[in-house]
Amino acid sequence: MENGEWKMENAMQQDGAQPTPNSRLSILDFSNFLIVANPLKALQKLAEAHRENFKIPVIGITGSNGKTIVKEWLHQLLSPDRCIVRSPRSYNSQIGVPLSVWQLNEEAELGIFEAGISEMGEMGALKRMIKPTIGILTNIGGAHQENFFSLQEKCMEKLTLFKDCDVVIYNGDNELISNCVAKSMLTAREIAWSCKDIERPLYISKVTKKEDHTVIAYRYLDMDNIFCIPFIDDASIENALNCLAACLYLMTPADQITERMARLEPIAMRLEVKEGKNNCILINDSYNSDLASLDIALDFLVRRSEKKGLKRTLILSDILETGQSTATLYRRVAQLIKSRGINKLIGVGAEISSCAARFEGTPERYFFPDTDALLRSGIFKTLHSEVILIKGSRVFNFDLVSEELELKVHETILEVNLGAMVANLNHYRSMLRHPETKMICMVKAAAYGAGSYEIAKTLQEHHVDYLAVAVADEGSELRKAGITSSIIIMDPELTSFKTMFDYKLEPEVYNFHLLDALIKAAEKEGITNFPIHVKLDTGMHRLGFSVDEIPLLIRRLKSQNAVIPRSVFSHFVGSDSAQFDFFTRQQIELFEKGSQELQEAFSHKILRHICNTAGIERFPGAQFDMVRLGIGLYGVSPIDNSIINNVSTLKTTILQIRDVPGEDTVGYSRMGHLTRPSRIAAIPIGYADGLNRHLGRGNAYCLVNGKKAPYVGNICMDVCMIDVTDIDCREGDKAVIFGDDLPITTLSDKLGTIPYEVLTSISNRVKRVYYQD
Repeated sequence: MENGEWKMENAMQQDGAQPTPNSRLSILDFSNFLIVANPLKALQKLAEAHRENFKIPVIGITGSNGKTIVKEWLHQLLSPDRCIVRSPRSYNSQIGVPLSVWQLNEEAELGIFEAGISEMGEMGALKRMIKPTIGILTNIGGAHQENFFSLQEKCMEKLTLFKDCDVVIYNGDNELISNCVAKSMLTAREIAWSCKDIERPLYISKVTKKEDHTVIAYRYLDMDNIFCIPFIDDASIENALNCLAACLYLMTPADQITERMARLEPIAMRLEVKEGKNNCILINDSYNSDLASLDIALDFLVRRSEKKGLKRTLILSDILETGQSTATLYRRVAQLIKSRGINKLIGVGAEISSCAARFEGTPERYFFPDTDALLRSGIFKTLHSEVILIKGSRVFNFDLVSEELELKVHETILEVNLGAMVANLNHYRSMLRHPETKMICMVKAAAYGAGSYEIAKTLQEHHVDYLAVAVADEGSELRKAGITSSIIIMDPELTSFKTMFDYKLEPEVYNFHLLDALIKAAEKEGITNFPIHVKLDTGMHRLGFSVDEIPLLIRRLKSQNAVIPRSVFSHFVGSDSAQFDFFTRQQIELFEKGSQELQEAFSHKILRHICNTAGIERFPGAQFDMVRLGIGLYGVSPIDNSIINNVSTLKTTILQIRDVPGEDTVGYSRMGHLTRPSRIAAIPIGYADGLNRHLGRGNAYCLVNGKKAPYVGNICMDVCMIDVTDIDCREGDKAVIFGDDLPITTLSDKLGTIPYEVLTSISNRVKRVYYQD
């Protein structure tokens, strides 16, 4: 790096050590270490240098949406002819890109990498690492728009990726993109496909949507051809046309394009965690299969298998179209499996079965020629208390395996996007004035309804400093599940001291009665220096010591050694609203005075914190030593109720659709009055699931196939009815109660409440499904 930022050290040279016949050396003893000022820049520099070693075509894909789908479809279309290295999943960030580029090896004949940005100036670093020869701009939309002045500014930044490309592919009918390409002065050849302009290099002469597929006719280099794709939505058509242009540029024969386009498979960019039968946990990753994605999925399996007593099981199909010999491929697969401590391997397919001997390092091994043989074998009945990773190529239909193993409890599910939650965490981390400022993440009330363990586990993996729950039982359950992070109990009960001691749960202390009882209990157990968190009342007038009580509090704390103050904190009343700013500043002043008085009485560092989610953003000067992140972690800004990154999606399934005459009524007490002949759908969700009864009688709606379906009549305990008269739908279609396209704030506004209440009202009987983008 520039300015001498690299410093290399060798472990043995540093110590002056010399190996002896009896010395026990680890790999670290022979390792070189690069000591750098900026690890991210160092990682990117390494990726840049690695990329320079490969003189192969590289496709760089950017845009607001569709990057991963275009990448995966190009892999499906081109991999039969060449060895391809591509970004795993959505690895398109400042960290994801270098990790992707690093996978290039001597066998690679083509690279396909995504590039995603969220603010100006980011694309330059990605361009230097990817160094694409072929550029694809999928589209320009509103994603991450908050950091750009305009869509044009964002488009120009994205086009920076293509500065040295040989060819750039984009939608020539998109006026914004076309204008930006013209202004960017790119020297690359353009393949601007168009459905309107016959003079464009790639002219799409006709697009015909059928019931379950789309037929597309096109002209390229004065040659007319036709193909179909098994999708009918506009986004898939646009993605397919970008892929078509890339295939044509790479001189893929038209007949091969036609054949392979017809077999395109949907890309599910999620790794699902589901509850399985017989106390098993299922990790469903049966959407793509290669060594890179297997490595990622195995890592996820290991991190999710730490719950005591659960074995690690992998159900793996043949890995297809890798360009490697069968022997080489499964030797590497066996090494990966062994390194992750897999207890049981269930292999499916002729190739993996032929290499069964390579998996001798795995304690239990079973092999089947195909999925049907696996399903008939009865082996699933033997799976108990295991974390099971289902990883297979699409042609093996492993969705049947997942369906067989899944514990089916309810048709209504809450999908939780762990990747979105991490993005929210990083969103607020970026607002911290000082990198050393610590963060507490609230996971009380089952992590605001999202499910405490998976949320806590993910937060622990992203190194948050504290988790906070309401009561000791919540904390002990997290400990039993393997959570080791520091945990604060915000509402400790006098009967829960033993639980807190046993599971190392740190209580909030807000009055002398609680403090004295806790000290007495700790002394009885022979415990010393047990950490507590002192709460001051600066204006909420709910719980907390008054500032006037601090001298007495100090004397009481100094007169014993059973407990020790780890932090001192208070709670804002109205940090989310400008109308309370004067009062908020008064709270800050009072807290600063009281907390300083407490700190001066002790020699050890006492952490100070008062900022909640809104305070982090609106009062950065009051971030002190630590902040508390609550509703913002789950995607809702408390300042204006806007959605940051949606985490939770509540959805269900249409059970039945019936035609009801216009003069009839629907539901209990005949409250659903119809004004026309209607199609009424029943969906299995009611107020016992958390769907508030006040949303009925047309006061709110859900989404069916993207269209509004009002609730009709009274919402029942387990079922409600919706009007789908004007919606093309059928039984089995999904209904979204809230999610990406129907913000939870729409429901909370209708109810005259806050998003917290809606989220925490989701019943435990609603199954949680976790995934990562």
